[in-house]
Amino acid sequence: MAANDIVIASAGLVSPIGLSLAETAAAARARVARLHEIDWMDRRFQPFIVGTVPDDGLPELAAPLASLPLQYREARMLRLAHVALEEALAPLQGKQVGCIPLLLGLPEQHTTLPLNPRAFLEHLNQQWPDALDLKRSVAAARGRAAGLMALREASARLQRGDSDFVLVGGVDCLVDLYVLGTLDLQGRIRNEINSDGFSPAEGAAFLLLARAATAQAHDLQPLASVLGAAHGHEAGHVYSDESYLGEGLAAAFAALLAEAPPPQPIASVYCSFNGERYWAREFGVARLRQAGAFEPEHQMEHPAECFGDLGSAHGPALAALAAHGVRHGYRHSPCLVYASSDHGDRAASLLASAH
Repeated sequence: MAANDIVIASAGLVSPIGLSLAETAAAARARVARLHEIDWMDRRFQPFIVGTVPDDGLPELAAPLASLPLQYREARMLRLAHVALEEALAPLQGKQVGCIPLLLGLPEQHTTLPLNPRAFLEHLNQQWPDALDLKRSVAAARGRAAGLMALREASARLQRGDSDFVLVGGVDCLVDLYVLGTLDLQGRIRNEINSDGFSPAEGAAFLLLARAATAQAHDLQPLASVLGAAHGHEAGHVYSDESYLGEGLAAAFAALLAEAPPPQPIASVYCSFNGERYWAREFGVARLRQAGAFEPEHQMEHPAECFGDLGSAHGPALAALAAHGVRHGYRHSPCLVYASSDHGDRAASLLASAH
């Protein structure tokens, strides 16, 4: 994908440390962490420590959805998505752009109560009506990497002229009793006796993509340019019996850098490290194989230390934060953004200044 003329025209983000992209970015830069105990207990009868968005910062479910027997998780995700979607689309308010297709990342299946991707899209269209082109929208239950994986398809659509704008996003709520119980039994949640774990959280992030000329025609000020995007698959993933080799992320990096060679060495990296040591090891393999593409002292950003693991919102959230940093000059470009999913998907994108 040669995507030099693809830009992130705007973005929206809601997380445990902010109800907007600007709030979240400021809190992450200040290393503000908002992880707290909740009433639900783990199998040792200790309270879970999680990241949550204040309930009074979220809208209520739309009237057509309020009477449906939705799972707690889905209802929460719809409310989270509403906030981030509203922010991402705000610059288009009053402009005649029509309905916009959405490529949405949803949670991987961790429990016996998986979400139905198509039904979720339809429910989201009811929660935020008259904005989405449902016929050309797709939702994929592929976890943290899903939103970044969708960047490639979104860019291709824009380059073909299929749409003037495409939304890419992700939403998740890991602070769900069934999800927490499953992750706890697997020993994956961080607590006082398990340092090799993560803090479950919730959030939503959306990126509004367009060609640079389209953004300019609509008087939009892009956050960043998308130089390229690529993905890979790790056979030795968290739930696999195969040996872990770190090939998936290494393949994603290799494909990305071959397709979109950075104009100068990569200066900053936004990654989906969440506290589990597995993820640090795989970056070490990928970084070593592409050592010449990085500045020796490149900056590593892993905001999960502040807001927890956002699940399938994590990839788009990282891209939004990286784009905000590049746009406002506190992160040097080119900036590498990558995310890894539990079941093997790996995705990476390269962002640069759009100005």
